[in-house]
Amino acid sequence: MVLYTSPFPNSFLSVLHSFSWGLIFPCYWLADRLVASFVPTTYEKRQRADDPCYFHALCIIITTPIYLALLVASLPFALIGFLLWSPLQSARRPYIYSRLEDKSHANGAALLTEWKAAGAGKSFCFGSANVCLLPDSLARFNNVFNTQARAKEIGRRIRNGASRPQIKIYIDSPTNTSISAASFSSLVSPQGGDNTNRAVNVGMKRTTSLEYKGDNSGSNNSEDAREDKAGVGEPNEGEENSCIVRINGEENGLMSDAEADAVNGQPNASGLAEQSPDGEAENSKTPNHKQKEGDSGSLDSYTASRESLVKVRIGDGTVDQSTVNNKLLYKASIMKKTSVRKKKHTDETFDHEISAFFPANLDFLCLQEVFDKRAAEKLKEQLHHYFEYIVYDVGVYSCHGCCSFKFVNSGLLFASRYPVMDAAYHCYPNGRGTDSLASKGALFLKVQVGSTPQDQRIVGYVSCTHLQALAGDTTVRCEQLDMLQDWLSEFRKSTSSSSTANPEELVAFDVICGDLNFDNCSSEDKLEQQHSLFTHYKDPCRIGPGEDKPWAIGTLLDPEGLYDEEVCTPDNLQKALESEEGRKGYLVYPTSKNHSSSQKGRKASLKGNGRRIDYMLYTEEGLYLEWKVEVEEFSFITQLAGLTDHLPVAMRLMVSTGEDDP
Repeated sequence: MVLYTSPFPNSFLSVLHSFSWGLIFPCYWLADRLVASFVPTTYEKRQRADDPCYFHALCIIITTPIYLALLVASLPFALIGFLLWSPLQSARRPYIYSRLEDKSHANGAALLTEWKAAGAGKSFCFGSANVCLLPDSLARFNNVFNTQARAKEIGRRIRNGASRPQIKIYIDSPTNTSISAASFSSLVSPQGGDNTNRAVNVGMKRTTSLEYKGDNSGSNNSEDAREDKAGVGEPNEGEENSCIVRINGEENGLMSDAEADAVNGQPNASGLAEQSPDGEAENSKTPNHKQKEGDSGSLDSYTASRESLVKVRIGDGTVDQSTVNNKLLYKASIMKKTSVRKKKHTDETFDHEISAFFPANLDFLCLQEVFDKRAAEKLKEQLHHYFEYIVYDVGVYSCHGCCSFKFVNSGLLFASRYPVMDAAYHCYPNGRGTDSLASKGALFLKVQVGSTPQDQRIVGYVSCTHLQALAGDTTVRCEQLDMLQDWLSEFRKSTSSSSTANPEELVAFDVICGDLNFDNCSSEDKLEQQHSLFTHYKDPCRIGPGEDKPWAIGTLLDPEGLYDEEVCTPDNLQKALESEEGRKGYLVYPTSKNHSSSQKGRKASLKGNGRRIDYMLYTEEGLYLEWKVEVEEFSFITQLAGLTDHLPVAMRLMVSTGEDDP
């Protein structure tokens, strides 16, 4: 299957499309700004509350007539552009495939050589998030604004979080089974030098998911990895860039600032501000997210470096390994108490947490509601610092391919560190209401993640979708779930080049990610909860229909509280969601006749821990028979606090080959 790298099959149609959109854009932009000026967010309302001169009201009075006059003047040009634009959509391709052009920074091909399906298994990390990148006027109805700036900041935070080395911290105590939030998403800050990603073996070996695949902000670190092995000893396979910190139970005390700086290789905290790969200062802010003390969302704050992270850096000089070990084996109390999520249910087979960071070594990312084209370009540019392969601008426009007229695309975006082999998109034809104006659908992808010594390809399947959003449309969502299963089955058959007798490909995983717009605890969503999809695919957060695991929380935030001091930063949001009172205050719960619709201050006992509408599902069906797939880690992520009204989720899968670990 050919991957489409441009929206049209030839340059003539592309030029004609750009010309038609150029005629439409002024009218579109003016209408967007006009509506946006009358829909303030709670952040803007608070900013204007202290304005005694009513300056903003005066600005609206002055600018509204100007916007209206220009809007009317641009309408004839927009009409001509629309008459050209609409028929062109019949020739438009359903997505754009983008690959990092700078070959010196590309390392997707190198990743394929890391796993030969021999010996130990391999872990893969998946992330999913609804980022609400609508046109600014529409985004304001969800209490977020400045779509263009948010898109850039969202991309920057995701790749900053994912590109840091992986650290695992375990508490060595018979009475404490807690796992720190740093266990699989706290990160070491790479700060230049040849020894940026050097491994520090400071604790016990863990037998699962210890590999770090390098700093994939665009550079191939295979040479560095080989040098690291020579400089620090021979770590086990898959562990060369991991740092496992074992915290003993004895009283070792806390590190002083001077000691911490000595370990970090820095004289003071002034070195914590970093430069991003594109040369921009890492402390840039978006208007709707003002960084405060304790904001670790961008991984450059003082708190992020000293409390949320364990920073290990070895300089060019000789470092006494025992000194490093002693300084890292300090009491767990140096970590913020709210950064620790206890595994209260000892029968759980995998780690789970609320994390202030995207997990290190994120392999695949599925995003929803990337509707705005300009925002999608800005987001893509940021994500390309980490992900080599991106599929974006997914969907159809006008009347092409679906029953009703589509004004915007599907909003789906997929990013991968591994090469994409095939891709397909299908539009749900049964959308209703305002959802029918968007080409919501499903994006199916086949990726190659390795090869065997016999030159058999190791592949995986990832599906990204966004279902009908309107409440009460239970039947519509169930129909869309039926179509999702049928389309996925057809995609796997059409892209498979294997036979049972002579398999050319070995399937390692099959994962579905997306915003399904129903939760597993609401009485109104019983039909979706019992859908056959959940008999074929497993939900790590679910016990059964109508019942989630006690540690699972909702992923839909209360829009009215997005800018409250208690939740406006990743650290603060993490703290709030780790308490039942915080969840009741800032998560949306299923509506009930017995409770007020207001989320604030609600103390009544409610079923579940909020509406969990963002899902990550996996299956063991249709995979290579001798392999086993297990969830290794699951996290709810607060790093996008103040930038979207959803909580991202992440899942790490371990693919075991059935052979004994070395």
